[in-house]
Amino acid sequence: MTEKKRRPAKKRGGPQHKSPYFLQPAKQGAVTVLRRPAGNRIDAKLCGTMSSRGMALALVKQLEKAESVVKDLFLEATDDGIEALEAVLEACRQSVIKRGEVPAGGPAGGGHGQKKRGRNRRRGPAARRVSTESPVVDAEDTSAA
Repeated sequence: MTEKKRRPAKKRGGPQHKSPYFLQPAKQGAVTVLRRPAGNRIDAKLCGTMSSRGMALALVKQLEKAESVVKDLFLEATDDGIEALEAVLEACRQSVIKRGEVPAGGPAGGGHGQKKRGRNRRRGPAARRVSTESPVVDAEDTSAA
């Protein structure tokens, strides 16, 4: 007899990898982004302080992208490596600040409902425009109705 082949069970659990970045509250409602120590470091590396949690999460996302390209960025202890790291951190901070504040329904949560999908979703400011032209109604047309 032949045995029936089975698919392996789906793995359930937390995230696949734990991010090396973590957030800490700072003064006046700001949020500090730090990276866990790695390599020859003994303390966490300060990556930046952002004005809100949403912007701090955007900075974490940006830093993870940058680190995926240059994997040993945070491990380098030479002067050139430290200068390169500071340049990348500053570029990531400026990029997040330039893009601006994350909406309330962004990754930080706090939004209501889910994203609309499908045919009836709105697409940017062009879909929100209201026609400025009003239909011309004659007085004779309103009396007939």
